[in-house]
Amino acid sequence: MIDHGYDLEIINNIADVLMPKYETLAVAESVTAGQLQVAFSLAEGATQFFQGGITAYNIGQKSKHLQIDPIHAGNYNCVSEKVTDQMAAHVVSLFAADWGIAITGYASPVPEEHIHDLFAHYTIYYRNKCVKHERITAPHNDVLTVRTHFTNAVLRKFYDACRTIGI
Repeated sequence: MIDHGYDLEIINNIADVLMPKYETLAVAESVTAGQLQVAFSLAEGATQFFQGGITAYNIGQKSKHLQIDPIHAGNYNCVSEKVTDQMAAHVVSLFAADWGIAITGYASPVPEEHIHDLFAHYTIYYRNKCVKHERITAPHNDVLTVRTHFTNAVLRKFYDACRTIGI
């Protein structure tokens, strides 16, 4: 078996929470570059709850597809709580999902932007309401390891949210 680095137990636990309630999920990603979509696709019965996702890397695509405020996003290099709030809100609508997750951040330093720490903002939406947003950090490592770290962190945060919200 291939070790992809995703927490399969958490992924299947999420499926076990969502499927009996007939609730669905969609994701909007940037920093994780589609890894959340890959992780959710690994769940047993993924097609019963995972609607899909979108990976948008730049302000133009985030504005066009996820309706983010381009002026605010431009001021923050698309990395802020407000950007992920807007991404999550729109991905719920775009995919007709109950739940939406959005994440954007830095998986490697950007010295020219004075970004040395690796961090991301994520937001979880449930039925058009923000239920959690937070800034998370990662230790310096190669980009793939950092992305996987962010992916697993959000999977854990989402599992906590979907177990306690909407009951």
